[in-house]
Amino acid sequence: MATVLSVSGSPSAASRTNRLLRHLDQRLTAQGHEVIPLDVRTIPAEALLGADFRHPAVVEATELFARADGVVVGTPVYKASYSGVLKALLDLLPQYALTGKTVLPLATGGSTAHVLAIDYALRPVLNSMGAAHIVQGWFTLDKDITVHDDGALTVTPAVGEALGQVLDQFSAALGRSPLLAAAS
Repeated sequence: MATVLSVSGSPSAASRTNRLLRHLDQRLTAQGHEVIPLDVRTIPAEALLGADFRHPAVVEATELFARADGVVVGTPVYKASYSGVLKALLDLLPQYALTGKTVLPLATGGSTAHVLAIDYALRPVLNSMGAAHIVQGWFTLDKDITVHDDGALTVTPAVGEALGQVLDQFSAALGRSPLLAAAS
């Protein structure tokens, strides 16, 4: 069983990105992984924007990254890049905070014009932080995610299948085959 840190880089608690990550966390848990959610928006703004490396919330986030075997990083795309709140956190982490880790980058956005944000904005930063393996990421259009009144989330069947494959590849890269996990 691997420990997975699931990082939501959305500034909004009600965002599709945040809800999609928590939905995917359930699948990773079902595959036998310990999943630890981290919503960057819960770290005090004064700590993030003031670059307070010693703030307890920043220290705790740094420790969570150190503890994880794998990291899922999800972000909404703004101005063809990942969110500012995610950038602020990544800037406060040690330079090689992802050394030895498997990383899955995910993004959501309103237009396919932003689909390359994962490869051209987020992936280079994750790579510079020493990630051992960055698996194929996935971009999901906002229109393919539905949040219901009760808070439940559904994605279109095609997106659900694609996300399932991406998560299975991530799980396998962590060293635990999803098929073996399903059998246990």
